[in-house]
Amino acid sequence: MTTIAKPRVQTLLIIFAFMAFACIGLKDSLLNVATPSIQATFDIPLGAFGMLFLSSMIGYTLSGVLSGAIMARMGVGRMLALSCAAMGLGLVGYALAPGWWAIVLLGLFSGAGGGAIDAGLNTYVATNHSESVMQWLHACFGVGSTLGPLLMTGILAQELSWRWGYAVVGAFQAGLALCFFLTADLWRTNPSAKNTDLMDYKTPARETLRIPTVWLSIFIFFLYTGLEYGTGVWSYTLFTESRGISEETAGLWVSLYWGVFTIGRITAGMLTGRISLSTLLRACMIGSVAGAALLWANPFPESGVIALALIGFSCAPIFPGLISNTPARVGAAHAANTIGFQVGAGSLGIGILPGIAGLVADYIAIEAIGPFFLILALGMFALYEVMQIQQKQENLTILEIGS
Repeated sequence: MTTIAKPRVQTLLIIFAFMAFACIGLKDSLLNVATPSIQATFDIPLGAFGMLFLSSMIGYTLSGVLSGAIMARMGVGRMLALSCAAMGLGLVGYALAPGWWAIVLLGLFSGAGGGAIDAGLNTYVATNHSESVMQWLHACFGVGSTLGPLLMTGILAQELSWRWGYAVVGAFQAGLALCFFLTADLWRTNPSAKNTDLMDYKTPARETLRIPTVWLSIFIFFLYTGLEYGTGVWSYTLFTESRGISEETAGLWVSLYWGVFTIGRITAGMLTGRISLSTLLRACMIGSVAGAALLWANPFPESGVIALALIGFSCAPIFPGLISNTPARVGAAHAANTIGFQVGAGSLGIGILPGIAGLVADYIAIEAIGPFFLILALGMFALYEVMQIQQKQENLTILEIGS
């Protein structure tokens, strides 16, 4: 039996959680720099990368949706160990892949590992820790997303193959899998947990899907990730091809978007104990709407970077804030399933909505991207307000029955 004091155990587990979330960001961002090198290695057109995005999205979505059932069977610690192993296998497989077909196939493994890690850690932190810890957990994704391009750039600068970047991150992921395996039994032993009974529930997914709030949450996450990721993907094209912004300046602006995004989550972690989560989320959604409106209106040339900063800073706390609030919204019995559905919906939002934005740009005009993002922001805000009204009505009903 371990002799480590309980607070030290929890600190150790949170460090592992932060490292695992940073690894998801590392995995996703390596490709930003490695794309031209991979393209040259396998002699494939740029459009072929859509196959990798699709396979990763399928794996990520399926593992996220099924994570609640998997956790009920094996526990969160063992699921995290298996998920890290799957992601590590996929990344090391990239490094050894004999052809493009292998990369696409391995995308299922790396995507599935990432989706289960995402859902598992979100469930654990939402159940056992404060809203601040949730915000900082998601800030680690931003840290990983920042370090990934630097790592791959450094490797390529040494005239090494892009494969080394994936090998390094894959080996690190395998080490994390071992850490999760060795601490598997500790992931359910926090005596100060907010919902200590969460992991004991084995609620069928079909029962969770009967709750209207769950469906509202699913659609909010779908729209949110489309706005967050789509802004990062398409703003560079909007600035350079439609608004006459130089490539260097546009690239700097997009980098600033992700930097401010990370700062937003760190800041939210410091604010969550001082203001209510509902107030924070409402303010962030209003800020997202304002940022998208400014991106569309473009009243002066520099408004683009202001709009990006506003969208990035405002969007940052929304995903972790809604995840953290999931047990309160749907109840402990349905939290694990709902978080998995939300993660899966977020993956679909990333895979579908930016693609629709591209079609809008092709068939209407590049400038139509601005109003498209505004529609996503408004839709997200409207659904959140409907969900808040519904929750108030449900609480009133409970009070009336109790009286």
